[in-house]
Amino acid sequence: MENKQSLIADARREQIIKAAIEALAEIGYHNTSLSKIANKANISTGLISYHFSGKEDLMKNTLMYLVEQERAFIKGKVEQKQTYMEKLMVFIEASLAYLGTNRGYNTALLEIVFNARTPDNVPYYLAEIDDEDQLNVLLKEILYKGQESKEFGDFDPQVIAIVIRGAISASMSLPQNELSLEDYSEKIIKSVLKMIKD
Repeated sequence: MENKQSLIADARREQIIKAAIEALAEIGYHNTSLSKIANKANISTGLISYHFSGKEDLMKNTLMYLVEQERAFIKGKVEQKQTYMEKLMVFIEASLAYLGTNRGYNTALLEIVFNARTPDNVPYYLAEIDDEDQLNVLLKEILYKGQESKEFGDFDPQVIAIVIRGAISASMSLPQNELSLEDYSEKIIKSVLKMIKD
């Protein structure tokens, strides 16, 4: 019985988070209120307050949800590959595909990161984070192990990881009509291959 209750609570929390993502993507962080999120989710504001202590708590949980969704998607694709070269290629492709198909999620994530503040009033993007971003960890691991296995040449994995993640993030600002995501992905992969080969 308790298990069923917790499943219902989890489903309700996810429903609220998804409504928050929609609101953030449509009207931005500052215009998003608990009542507007409640309207989107077709529930009462009181029900949001039952699951989250306020807007700040909801935004923190929404951010964690967004980060976890992206990480799970990319990690799942990478784990299916055998060689480090395949893992690297699919890391780039999956990252770009995720951004391309989840534009609302990414808009919501940026709205939170650049507008929300910690309880100490520090903007999220300036806050000290104890754990390194798991996707950075995964990418650097692929690069280091690819070098160890001699699949890749000699380069600084830290720098190449920054270059790759930067190119992936930049895809968010691609003019929709100039370059397709597939073309962009192909061009990044070509450039990265030049950097990691001997």
